[in-house]
Amino acid sequence: VGSMQRFGVPMGYGGPHAAYIATKDAHKRALPGRIVGVSVDGRGNPAYRLALQTREQHIRREKATSNICTAQVLLAVVASMYAVYHGPEGLIAIARRVHDISAVLRAGLVKLGFAVRPGMAFDTLTIETGERSAEILARARELGMHLRHVRSAQVDCIGISCDETTTLDTVERVWRAFGDLPEAAAQRRVALANVKGELPKELRRTSSFLQHPVFHNYRSETELLRYMRRLADRDLALDRTMIPLGSCTMKLNATAEMMPLTWPEFADLHPFVPAEYAKGYARLTDELSATLCKITGYDAISFQPNSGAQGEYAGLLAIRAYHRARGEHQRTVCLIPASAHGTNPASAHMAGMDVVVVRCDDRGNIDLDDLRAQAKLHAGRLAAIMITYPSTHGVFEEEIRAICAVVHQHGGQVYLDGANLNAQVGLARPADYGADVGHLNLHKTFCIPHGGGGPGMGPIGVKAHLIPFLPGHPETADGQSAVGPVSAAPYGSASILVIPWLYCLMMGGAGLTAASEVAILNANYVAKRLESHYPLLYKGRYGRVAHECIIDLRQFKNSAGVSVEDVAKRLIDYGFHAPTMSFPVAGTLMIEPTESESLAELDRFCDAMIAIRAEIRTVEEGRASREDNLLKNAPHTALDLADEHWQHSYARAQACFPQGVPPAEKYWSPVNRVDNAYGDRNLICSCLPTEMYRPAAE
Repeated sequence: VGSMQRFGVPMGYGGPHAAYIATKDAHKRALPGRIVGVSVDGRGNPAYRLALQTREQHIRREKATSNICTAQVLLAVVASMYAVYHGPEGLIAIARRVHDISAVLRAGLVKLGFAVRPGMAFDTLTIETGERSAEILARARELGMHLRHVRSAQVDCIGISCDETTTLDTVERVWRAFGDLPEAAAQRRVALANVKGELPKELRRTSSFLQHPVFHNYRSETELLRYMRRLADRDLALDRTMIPLGSCTMKLNATAEMMPLTWPEFADLHPFVPAEYAKGYARLTDELSATLCKITGYDAISFQPNSGAQGEYAGLLAIRAYHRARGEHQRTVCLIPASAHGTNPASAHMAGMDVVVVRCDDRGNIDLDDLRAQAKLHAGRLAAIMITYPSTHGVFEEEIRAICAVVHQHGGQVYLDGANLNAQVGLARPADYGADVGHLNLHKTFCIPHGGGGPGMGPIGVKAHLIPFLPGHPETADGQSAVGPVSAAPYGSASILVIPWLYCLMMGGAGLTAASEVAILNANYVAKRLESHYPLLYKGRYGRVAHECIIDLRQFKNSAGVSVEDVAKRLIDYGFHAPTMSFPVAGTLMIEPTESESLAELDRFCDAMIAIRAEIRTVEEGRASREDNLLKNAPHTALDLADEHWQHSYARAQACFPQGVPPAEKYWSPVNRVDNAYGDRNLICSCLPTEMYRPAAE
C-alpha cells in the first residue's frame, strides 16, 4: 500500500490524494474497488474497461471485502501524468537528487553534533533534539519553515522530509534553525554540496519499470498537453452532455467554485501545521459546518471521512461506541432495507454489525409491518437501521417518521444515507424527522466533481448525544475521542471543502431550496414524458417520483431480445452517457437529471429514449433482426461510418447519426461494443513487450 502524494499532488491540508494497493496475482480478485483491465471491442481492437464492472459490494453485500465506492481517480490521473511527463529516467533522477540532498542535510546536522537516526534513510531524517526541541522548532518558524515534533518517552526528536522542491537554500536554513550561525551555514553549504547519498546494494532496484510507450513519448509541455487533450476527447463528460446517473447526482461543478483549489494558500498547506497557521481553513470548516448543520438539523459535523462509504463506516462506529458507553455491548444488529445501496450492508459488516434485511412493498417503500416485526424480534440487540431518504427506489418514504420512531422505541439509532440529499436541501431536515447520524455526499449534492470516481467527501452529521463518538485524530484537540481516526488527515480531503463552501455561499438559502425543487421537478418531467413509452417502476401515492425515476426495460428481453445494456450502449450513439443500469433493480435504468439541466437538454434526452423505443419496436414487429440491429451493435464508431464492407441489415447513417443528432455535434465512441467475457478472463492489464502496446498507444 502507498500514497501518490509524492507524484505531483499538492498536500491540500490533507488531501485529496490517491493511494494504491498492490497484491500478488493469486489475490487479485479479492482486491476492493475498481481495476482497469484489457479487453477487445467488436472489431478486435484493444479496449480498456473496468474489469470488476459491478462494484463488489453490490454482489456480496454484507460479505463484501470492502464498502468503498469512491476511488480517488482524478488524483490518480494527476499522479499518472507526473509519471508520463518524467518517465523512468526522470523519476530516477528526482529520487537520486532527493536522496542526495537529504544526505547533505544529514552530514551538516552531524557536524553540528546532533544524533541522526535511523542509520539508513532515503528522504526523511529523525534527529534527537531532547530539551532543545522547542527552541529549534521556534527558530525554524522564524526562518519560514515547519519541522515535525516527534515526542518520545526516551528522547524528543524532530522529523524532516526532503523532496524535489528542497534546495540547498532550504538545507542551509534548517542548519541555522539547529543553531548554526548564518556565515558558518553558508560555508558548510559549499563544503558539503557534493555529498552523495548511498543506498545499500540490497535496497537498490535493478528491474525495469514504466516500460509502456506512454512513459517515453511526452517530454515537452506541448506534447503532454496534446496527449491529455486526446484522452479528454474520448470521454463523455458533463461538458458535453447531461449524465443522468441515478443516485449519483451529476450536477454542474462551477469554475468559480473550483479555481481556488489551485491557490497555494489552499493547495500547499501541510495537514499537521500548527493551528495558528491554518486560520483560513479553520474559518472555512467552521462556516461550512454551521451551514451543513442548518441544512440537516444535526448538531455537529465531522469532515474526516473521505467518501460516502467511509462516512457510513464512521457513523456506524459512532453508534457502536454510543451503545458500548451505555453498557449495551450486545447491540450489534443493523436493519437494512432490501432496496439499500450496496455499501450499507458492507459498511455494517465492517463495523462489526449483524445485518438483518427488511422487506420493501410493491411501491418501493419500506414494509412497515416487517420493520416492526424485525425490530421487536431483535429488540435486545438492535443497534441501528440504515435508511435512504428519498429511497433508492426514487420515492419519498411516506412513513419516514414512523420508521424512525419504531427503531428508537426498540433502543436503536437511525443512520441516514445521504446519497439522495439533493431532494431534501431546504425542504426537509434529516434530524427533524428522526435521523441520529448520517453522511453527506459533498461530491454529489454540494458540487464537488465526481472526477471519474473521486475525489469524494462524506462528512457525517450527528445529533448531540453522538458528538463524543465522532472520529478523533491524534494531531487535534479531540484526539482522545472514543472512536479513532478513519482518515490519515483530521479533515479528510480538506482542500476540496472549498467547493461546497463556495457553492453554499453563492447559492444562499433560497438558491439551495430552489435547486432541490428544480431537481424534483426535472425528474418528474422526465418520468411523465417517458411513462407512455416505458413502464415506470415506482411512484408515490400521487403518481410522482422524487429526484430520480426508474424505468423498466425487462419486458424487451422477451419481446425483442434487447437487454438494458443494449439500450445503454445505443444511448452513446445519441451522445448520452447512460443512466444507472440494473440498480437497484436488475434490467432497469435509474434516471436522475438534477437541477443543472435545462428543459432543452431534458427534451433532447427524452427524445433519444423515445427514438430508441421506436427502434426496439421495429425488432418486436419483425422489421429488424433480433440478432443484428441498431441496439445489439451499439455503440457505432467512425470506423463503422467508413467501413467499405458494411454488412449489417441497417444503414450506416441510421447507425451513426440517429434521429436528432446533428452531424457537426456528433460524439464518437472510441471503441465498439466491448467484449465483457474476454475482459473477465483477462482481468489485469499486464505489462507486455513494448512493441505489443504500440498500436494501442498510437
